[in-house]
Amino acid sequence: MADETFAKGLNPKVSRRKVLKYSMGSTIGLLGAGTLGSVLAACGVTSKPSTNTTSAIPVNGSAISPSKLLAEAKKEGHLTVIALPPNWANYGQIISTFQSKYGIPVNSQAPDDSSSQELLAVTTYKDTESLEPDTVDVGPSFAAQGKTQALWAPFKNSNWATIPDNLKDPEGYWTGDYYGVVAFGANRSIVKNMPQDWSDLLKPEYRNMVSIDGDPRTAQDAFMAVFGAALANGGSLDDITPGVNFFQELKKRGNFIPVDNYPANISKGTTPIALKWDYLLLGYKQQWAGNPPLTVVIPNSGVIGGFYCQAVSRYSFHPYAARLWEEFLYSDEGQLLYLEGFAHPVRYNDLVKRGKVPAALAAKLPPASSYAKAQFPTVAQTNKAAAIVQAQWGPKVIGS
Repeated sequence: MADETFAKGLNPKVSRRKVLKYSMGSTIGLLGAGTLGSVLAACGVTSKPSTNTTSAIPVNGSAISPSKLLAEAKKEGHLTVIALPPNWANYGQIISTFQSKYGIPVNSQAPDDSSSQELLAVTTYKDTESLEPDTVDVGPSFAAQGKTQALWAPFKNSNWATIPDNLKDPEGYWTGDYYGVVAFGANRSIVKNMPQDWSDLLKPEYRNMVSIDGDPRTAQDAFMAVFGAALANGGSLDDITPGVNFFQELKKRGNFIPVDNYPANISKGTTPIALKWDYLLLGYKQQWAGNPPLTVVIPNSGVIGGFYCQAVSRYSFHPYAARLWEEFLYSDEGQLLYLEGFAHPVRYNDLVKRGKVPAALAAKLPPASSYAKAQFPTVAQTNKAAAIVQAQWGPKVIGS
């Protein structure tokens, strides 16, 4: 899963491991003059393309009986997915579990592709069974773009009702699958007192310690860190300016360091306090096993989230297998597999409410109550915020 490029001219194949996906496509760009909404409105919804999907699939996207779904998927005998690195959100185990459970081989192609490349693959390989992805895992703006371009076939999995309305398309053309929130990670061999909220980061003891994952004008989780700071300092999903001002003050006090908080930089102490996606930090913590010791907390305020979306290709050569895959991902079993990779599944609150999260797994995570505060900006809000960051970050924070 490669990161979506924000600005025209940047490398469109930036590794997805660096940040949780950008909300904007390379053809539009976080820094572009137009917003995604205006571009899609100008494009309009294209006519329904030809499809490889059998006519037996419900056209309204409704769920299919488990017995029929499994029987037909086994007849197809194959599933092709795209942009799913095995070490990202636990997709390696998810894929192997699906194969073992249903006996259907999975062709996981182009694991480091970006969301924009996924959309391109859907149209490029629509006549090539061995390459056409049956499903995609893309950022929300790309999911919206794919719907507008009529690339998706609607499907509402059997757990549809338990998925929050703001994390799914009402017609079933795309569905959020997992999310992350911006967390604080601290190398405790250097950071003696763990910051608990955004205001703590202003303390003198954190001089030359606080970092984000790149430039927020080009990197999504850095951008979302600014959004989180805004929510904690009088801003809102409609007003990110207080977040820029917060980092301006952080820089003025000498606490903010404009160095990417790559794992190696956190580990060796170059960026001892890292603001980035929780599941990346939790993954580092598990991997490092105390060397160095890493503490991860969700801030008390300003909890901002970003999510990914599943969609079924309208050109799918294995439409039943695609829908079986979706059913598996949104089942309790599939959702808990995401959680084992520290990515919060979209049905997380439902799982917690029903007591389905194993105690041993819950113990590895920040409290569930912290995630209940998470806010998710819409595409329109993201575009508006991006324009502000583009205009203000240089003069206010970087000095250029």
